[in-house]
Amino acid sequence: MNSEAIIQNLRDSGCGENTITEFVNDLNDKNFSHGLKLLKVHRNVLLDELHKEQKQIDCLDYLVYKMRKENLI
Repeated sequence: MNSEAIIQNLRDSGCGENTITEFVNDLNDKNFSHGLKLLKVHRNVLLDELHKEQKQIDCLDYLVYKMRKENLI
């Protein structure tokens, strides 16, 4: 993978410019363990957001279920 492809992938995954710069610097410095740590941190942030949004969807689904059960809709 070339640098441009890596940077585009990081942008597509929602990484901020600071994270991208730090990750590219880590790659250039061959500090792969720190670069991997950055990716894991960002992945965990995304996963936390996903879980939060899934909980919100579940709440809406439950509301619709209850309203249908009580013939309100």
